[in-house]
Order: sequence, then C-alpha cells, then structure tokens
Amino acid sequence: MDATFRERLTQPLVRQGGRLEPATWDEALDAAATGFRRAVETGGPNAVGMFSCSKATNEVNFMAQKFMRVAIGTNNIDSCNRT
Repeated sequence: MDATFRERLTQPLVRQGGRLEPATWDEALDAAATGFRRAVETGGPNAVGMFSCSKATNEVNFMAQKFMRVAIGTNNIDSCNRT
C-alpha cells in the first residue's frame, strides 16, 4: 500500500485539550461552526476571509461566496481568477 494513502484522514478530527481526537461528522461540523462564530464575535465579520480557487466549479465558488456573505456577513472572499 502506498505511504501517502496510509496517511490520509479516514474520519473527522477535532482538537480537544491540544490534541486531535477522532470525532463524528456532527461533532466536527459543530466545532467548525463554533470556531467561525467565535471569530465573528471576537473580531467582527471582517475578521474572517476565504480564498476560493478558479479550478473549482462555478457552483462551488458560488456557494463559497454565498457562505461568506450570508452566514458570516462579509465580502472578504477572493479567488485566483485574477492571475
């Protein structure tokens, strides 16, 4: 078996007490949402930014900008499309 394949993640991980521990998808998504919420509460919506990729589909890029504008409340989204 290829060494790269053995090192791939097979389940979500959540940091607990400074260590990454296995978690369910619900736990991982809750942890991510908590992190976004904490960043917005601490520094405001402009404390969060996202970089999207021109190689992604239009649908993925649309969802990325929609997430930033609606869920986070900022226009801080950029893409490598300009290069």
